Amino acid sequence: MIALLQRVLESRVVVGGATVGAIGPGLMVLLCAERNDTEKEAEALLAKLLSYRVFSDDAGKMNRSITDVNGGLLLVPQFTLAADTQSGTRPSFTPAAPPAEGKRLFDYFVDKARARHAIVETGEFGADMKVSLTNDGPVTFWLQIKPQGAD
Repeated sequence: MIALLQRVLESRVVVGGATVGAIGPGLMVLLCAERNDTEKEAEALLAKLLSYRVFSDDAGKMNRSITDVNGGLLLVPQFTLAADTQSGTRPSFTPAAPPAEGKRLFDYFVDKARARHAIVETGEFGADMKVSLTNDGPVTFWLQIKPQGAD
């Protein structure tokens, strides 16, 4: 599973002119399930995400996690993160989980996140979403948990 996280001052997702998810300070996370991902990868990625230290402490060092600062978490499904861009000029999405499995794992991730963190908002799987954010820093990190035995 892949998560592209951005530390934000604010972020929102709009679908069909209506806001479906919005947060203040926290993390906006683009989330993608890859082929062969399972609940195990989802749980490992969530654990890493919730403990990843990207917020500044009193000394200005990145020593605080989203949990430590009780920030908002906006989870946005984004299958294009798994694109194979190694050849040609058109991406292949073969590495992404099939849509039904991608939705199942996204929903699973969201349910687990809501059980472990106070402020969790989401985008809408399969929708044409308009995502806006004010990146704080900018601070952006790529996290990936591969299935056991994968390269």
